[in-house]
Amino acid sequence: MKDLSEDDRPREKLMLHGRRHLSDAELIAILIRAGNTTENAIELSQRILNAYHNNLYEAGKASVHDLCQFNGIGEAKALAIVAALELGRRRNKIHEPKTIKILSSKDIYAHIRPVFLDLNHEEFWIVILNKANFVKGRFMISKGGMAGTVADPKIIFKIALEQNAANIVLMHNHPSGNLEPSAEDISVTKKLVAAGLMLDLHVLDHLIITNSGYYSLADEGII
Repeated sequence: MKDLSEDDRPREKLMLHGRRHLSDAELIAILIRAGNTTENAIELSQRILNAYHNNLYEAGKASVHDLCQFNGIGEAKALAIVAALELGRRRNKIHEPKTIKILSSKDIYAHIRPVFLDLNHEEFWIVILNKANFVKGRFMISKGGMAGTVADPKIIFKIALEQNAANIVLMHNHPSGNLEPSAEDISVTKKLVAAGLMLDLHVLDHLIITNSGYYSLADEGII
């Protein structure tokens, strides 16, 4: 596919514009990587689709043997196509996970409590939220000992930016059972709040968690 402009090459197009901008043939071309002596990967992929009336459902019924009948498709390429179409079929059978919206510190605590239950060491986590405060993911930042762990701003905001976060919530546990924030807890939180504002990433809260409950720095007016 070297004869195509860079913007028309499927792999480059996917990287630049995202998967939704590619045709079915271009997506298959990424799987097979190369065509044959007379067709590039896109042309070969389009010919395969034409044989199945441009219907991915019908193409999904093709066996490895069926696909190997096309010039330029060997066993490895056929296996890649069959595997990809099977993954698509299985994905359609799975319901999208229920999204969790965070409206209060109680919601965050209910979401993250199982992570910290019965730990005998400290861990620092963040929960990533979108603009509507739906949870996009949760990530462990560090793992320490009984007395503390590190909340590295570079790691926190790197993850948040990679996940396209709009808001984040900080949290760590106190294995001792003491819910009161330390002076360092408060200082670190305020620094992270200030840094987040510069990046247009809002630190909504910082929860300190024990087996018996939690302490919210936002609820207590510290943030």
